[in-house]
Amino acid sequence: MNVLVGIILVIHVAVSIGLVVFILLHSGKGTGVSSLFGQTLPTTSSGTGIIEKNLDRITIVCASVFVVSLLVLMVIYPKG
Repeated sequence: MNVLVGIILVIHVAVSIGLVVFILLHSGKGTGVSSLFGQTLPTTSSGTGIIEKNLDRITIVCASVFVVSLLVLMVIYPKG
């Protein structure tokens, strides 16, 4: 197996595990792990806390890296 394929596979697996964790951290209807920390911090004008906004950004970055690594794997992974 090519070294580049191995590196991209490791990145892909790590990002997919991180994506699952960050999605599970999102709160729904005021419950969830992120609401435990968000209660003490002030909210912004849109009503969401600072932690929730940062969690959104991290989740979007993880999803973007996941898609890019998936597309790169589709191109460079050996057939057969």
